Amino acid sequence: MNHKTLFALTILIIAIMGSALLFNQLINQPRPQTAPQYKVEVAFPNLSFDHPDGIYSSEDGTNRLFAVGQMGIIYVFENLRNATEANNFLDIRDRVHSGAFLGLAFDPHFIENGYFYVNYLADKPLRTIIAQWSVSPNDPNQADMNSQKILLEIPQLSESHAGGQLAFGPDHYLYIALGDGTPYGDLIGNAQNRSCLQGKILRIDVANLSPNGNYAIPNDNPFKANTSGFKEEIYAYGFRNPWRFSFDSVSGKLWVGDVGQDRMEEIDIVEKGKNYGWNIMEGTLPYANGNQTGLEPPIWTYEREIGNAIIGGYVYHGTKLKELTGSYIYGDYISGRIWSLNNHDTSNPVNKELVKTNLNITSFGTDQKKDLYICAQDGKIYEIVKFQ
Repeated sequence: MNHKTLFALTILIIAIMGSALLFNQLINQPRPQTAPQYKVEVAFPNLSFDHPDGIYSSEDGTNRLFAVGQMGIIYVFENLRNATEANNFLDIRDRVHSGAFLGLAFDPHFIENGYFYVNYLADKPLRTIIAQWSVSPNDPNQADMNSQKILLEIPQLSESHAGGQLAFGPDHYLYIALGDGTPYGDLIGNAQNRSCLQGKILRIDVANLSPNGNYAIPNDNPFKANTSGFKEEIYAYGFRNPWRFSFDSVSGKLWVGDVGQDRMEEIDIVEKGKNYGWNIMEGTLPYANGNQTGLEPPIWTYEREIGNAIIGGYVYHGTKLKELTGSYIYGDYISGRIWSLNNHDTSNPVNKELVKTNLNITSFGTDQKKDLYICAQDGKIYEIVKFQ
């Protein structure tokens, strides 16, 4: 492992986990056996990427995929198994704090307006940048390098727990995940403080502008026009590090994988205005002193003998694994496990381990057909397949 790879791996562990007890959590992990029904295999054998932490479709009918490299590159390539070339769609390594290019979302009207949005950390001072970019008018596989429009700059105390996901909801508003922004334990209480943006899921309207800003606040945001000093961008709060979230493409529900502190990982179905507990709770376990009344419990949790850093996934609606349709597919960065969670009976969810890999899973993504892909720190993009 060269120095660059080791550094990038360390940065991503910090970004996702931020736990001072990492070493102790890595040893003596139990390795239960699973039924040999599924395996993972490389989806694009001829392609490798520099530390991919996201895979996205522009959903514009071009059958392209876009891989985000955490150092600051977005790659574009044809969604073909035998693809041999990935081009640099956007290269902003000179603007990105080392290893902290965190998210990408394409505008719902990308075909018409060419807009896409990115989330990254910048330094001097350390801050989260949410920015709009445009595709080049002359080359659909190249961003316009002069088009960056910064929508939000959020000061950060630490590179730990920055969140990262961006996605447009069924309502065509842009949702933004932000972690608590602290090195450990959210000792300053960001996640419960509605007067700051850290530890929240935000929702903004990028199709319209407020009189004095770069976006508008949706009329039904829960704290719009409040008189308590709460940030109007907040959609939901009480998160530690919601590294990856997604919308069910059929039901529209918002699924969030929130990375835990020392004891528990959690999955939430997030609704407007609700409080998801951190740092009063870590999953279903009390963490800090605070009023537990009205907190929204997770729909699923797992403890550290199973995994150490949840990587939120997608409710499956693809074409290749029909038996998983409607189940939430997610994984763990450290243990390499991938599961399906069937929540059709909310009082009795069924969680199954699909496959135990040796991958450091960084993200999941889907193509235009809703087929699922997996990013890993080894530079490859994988997919889940059945044993023949």
